[in-house]
Amino acid sequence: MILAKVLGSVTCTIKHEHYKGKKILIVQPVGPNATPSGKSFLALDGVQSGIGDLVLVFDEGGSARDILGDKDLLTIRTIIGGIVDSVSKD
Repeated sequence: MILAKVLGSVTCTIKHEHYKGKKILIVQPVGPNATPSGKSFLALDGVQSGIGDLVLVFDEGGSARDILGDKDLLTIRTIIGGIVDSVSKD
């Protein structure tokens, strides 16, 4: 899992049929204190997140297919699987 912040969305006029009707977002990995910690990348939205949200991103296909409930979506690898309410370090 990757902790990330949603930076923006992507609009596609033509895309693979597995992506039709699904929202693609730009996410920036962050540390526990929400400071950027890597390059931004694209992730499919599986939880109706939006710009500015702190999210959990899964970067392996099995989890993406489980979240979407479709084992045939072999082209989908990276998905947002949760919106984070808070982060605490003990």
